[in-house]
Amino acid sequence: MSRINNNPSSLIAQRNLSFNNKGLNTTLERLSTGLRINRGKDDPAGLIASENLRAEKSALTAAIANAERADQIVNIAEGGLSEVSTLLTDLRSLVTSTANNAGLSAEEKNANQLQIDSILQTIDRLSESTNFQGVKLLNGNLSFTTTGLGAAVTDFRVNSAKLNSGATQAVQAAITASAQRGGVELRLSATAINAASGSLLRIEIAGATGSREFSFGRGTNVSAAAAAVNAFKDVLGVSASVGVSGRGLVVKSTEFGSDQFASIRVVDAGGLAGANLRQQVANDEDVFTSTGQVAVANNNVLRDAGRVASDFLDVSISLRTSAAQQITTPISAFTITGGGAKFQLDSKVDLAGQTSLGIQNVASRSLGNSSLGFLSDLASGKGKNVVSGNLIDAGKVVEEAIKQVSALRGRLGAFQKNNIGATIRSLNVSLENTSSAESVIRDADFASETAALTRGQILSQAAGNSLGLANAQPQSALQLLR
Repeated sequence: MSRINNNPSSLIAQRNLSFNNKGLNTTLERLSTGLRINRGKDDPAGLIASENLRAEKSALTAAIANAERADQIVNIAEGGLSEVSTLLTDLRSLVTSTANNAGLSAEEKNANQLQIDSILQTIDRLSESTNFQGVKLLNGNLSFTTTGLGAAVTDFRVNSAKLNSGATQAVQAAITASAQRGGVELRLSATAINAASGSLLRIEIAGATGSREFSFGRGTNVSAAAAAVNAFKDVLGVSASVGVSGRGLVVKSTEFGSDQFASIRVVDAGGLAGANLRQQVANDEDVFTSTGQVAVANNNVLRDAGRVASDFLDVSISLRTSAAQQITTPISAFTITGGGAKFQLDSKVDLAGQTSLGIQNVASRSLGNSSLGFLSDLASGKGKNVVSGNLIDAGKVVEEAIKQVSALRGRLGAFQKNNIGATIRSLNVSLENTSSAESVIRDADFASETAALTRGQILSQAAGNSLGLANAQPQSALQLLR
């Protein structure tokens, strides 16, 4: 039949032409953008997943940049510390040279002191001038702030602490085993050495830093013998005192720790009978002892002379001798209130994704400790200057300062190598995998799309030709009117 009011064939051809053109347009859009998903209707679930992956990629890229920035900051701090370390090495050389008292004139000593003053001033200047974009790195600006220092605490250092915004961290110290010095006593039968006539009591006294043989003649008081030993306590690492009832020579290590000890060996008894010359542990203290200092901070136990190192807290504490030698209830050490250098090294912004680093002040007034003194004490007019001060104590302070700066450099180096280095490598791998996952979901497959383009072009052309034929078909009705 021939109809002119309705043309079903044309409608079918129009529908297929429109469908084919839409498919062709979709294929052309994907090929021109390189994306399989350009709008939500292309793949709603895929769009949600790919947008989440895009956000994760952006965060990972920012975290990598943060880690690289942290590495640059530490590099600048390391540069300043390297110069400080070199200056401290020169300072130690000057102190050692000036200790050669008989070989130096007063002018040379004064010249050495001038160099020392210059070194101290340079160290102070470096601590103030080392900066990154105006942020001072070595003047204590990046150290942690604390309050409520306990009376039992002499020195402490906060290397790292993770705190939520506005939060504080209380640190307590609890002594679980009292700290003791290694000690022995040479017990005598009288307050004076009762050696045989013409004989000498010869004993060898040894400590952690050295040993020496002493000879005492008949009638030497125990107090005089103790004074003779104490004259060499810096060499031996032990000090001597008079024992019970003045009839014993007590020798104890000057420091605490499992590596400290004190011993007395009788080389020649000088005619004294064994009953009149006995060696025993002094005051029930072990010859080998440990510090016994244990501190607790939020269930983190500080071991090895008051140190704990974890991802959330890294602190070290030194206690006064009187406090460390008795087991008491936990001691309130201090409270961390903030500060430190905080770096965001993860794509997710939370406490676990952050890392903190404390960089202490390396000015001369801060290098050293309360028991030995500080580096600034070596300046002209101070108690440890090399012209008229105590050179032995000055040398100890310089050694302690060198240890502190070296430890800080080592800690920063470990942070760079392990924290930052491993973080950057891990983040790069995560970025690669996240990009790959997003590509699978969102990117267009050009091989498939070009095949679809060829198919769409053919179908579109075929539908157009079919529409033309369908539209021409009603004209056959005109033949019936002739």
